[in-house]
Amino acid sequence: MQRTFQADPMPRPIEALIHTEALAHNLARVRAAQPDARVWAVVKANAYGHGIERAFEGLRSADGFALLDLAEAATLRALGWRGPILLLEGAFEPRDLELCSRLNLWHVVHCAEQIDWLAAHKTQQPQRIFLKMNSGMNRLGFRPEAYRSAWARLDALPQVDEISLMTHFSNADADPPSPLGVALQVAVFDEATRDLPGERSLANSAAILRHGPVAGGSLRPCVKNDWVRAGILSYGSAPDFPEHDIRHWDLRPAMTLRSRLIATQQLQPGDCVGYGSTYRAHQAQRIGIVACGYADGYPRHAGTGAPALVDGVRTGTVGRVSMDMLAVDLTPVPAAGIGSEVTLWGHGPGGSLLPIDEVAQAAGTVGYELMCALAARVPARVASAAAVAA
Repeated sequence: MQRTFQADPMPRPIEALIHTEALAHNLARVRAAQPDARVWAVVKANAYGHGIERAFEGLRSADGFALLDLAEAATLRALGWRGPILLLEGAFEPRDLELCSRLNLWHVVHCAEQIDWLAAHKTQQPQRIFLKMNSGMNRLGFRPEAYRSAWARLDALPQVDEISLMTHFSNADADPPSPLGVALQVAVFDEATRDLPGERSLANSAAILRHGPVAGGSLRPCVKNDWVRAGILSYGSAPDFPEHDIRHWDLRPAMTLRSRLIATQQLQPGDCVGYGSTYRAHQAQRIGIVACGYADGYPRHAGTGAPALVDGVRTGTVGRVSMDMLAVDLTPVPAAGIGSEVTLWGHGPGGSLLPIDEVAQAAGTVGYELMCALAARVPARVASAAAVAA
């Protein structure tokens, strides 16, 4: 007998919701903190795991988009964006400059080889350059003593239009300032760029909030920018967590990861949970099994007690996270059962909220990693405003 299959099988009950109204709100917070600066919405790593196509509407009030990947730049152009796009690491090889010309991309220059490529590039349209200084981060950029000569080489090239000046802070989230804090890096940058023309871009997310003209005050050095680079804060993660959380900065999560309970278990004292039997019940306890695991992007190294919401009530995980499932304590939610909604991070039912930073802290990592690690097998969609209010 031939077996028949249901035409529309029920999907596994896990999904990621992208909240475009939260993205727009967070960008408004950037403008409030840095009212005189133009804003790059940083959408590298596929908009920090949110998906450029899904995040675009929420971020399109930005003055420009900043990213790394040429394919992502092409995606933005295909979505209809005609404004500035900045390649934060610049060209990776000479032929990248051809696409920069075709897509009208601005790009960072951080090494002598990139200047050589520009000098050999045949184009009738000069390109906008952001010349990067290594002011202490020691990743990319010209050292301060080499910066002026790099600027002079670029300024002499017919392939180069306007040159903007930039650096990147290594400790903008630190308080009190570290020995290589913002004040020292700003002083190094200002000295090396003295009298050089061009717009400035220094502030990342932490500097936008902590070192802007509004928040900085007299306690922290104020960083002046023509352009600021809004990265992690755009997606509703506090750049200086745990000193400050998203409530302090009035940020809203732009991603919700949610699933449901697919089973419950009644533990007796001494019963263990999960691989390795790392969790043992000390008393009678009811737990729920959630359709979410490390193959979905949930961190395997999140131990017992990582926060979660069940039907909007805060509880914690128990035992090891496995590939497709994890367990949560149902003691605070006695009415929960199969089908109950579980919020792994983001917005929960009834206005409940679980910031991604708290989950990341329990896993010994940062919110950036959890966002970017969202697995391709997790269905993702743009949420309606009602999904947050529910």
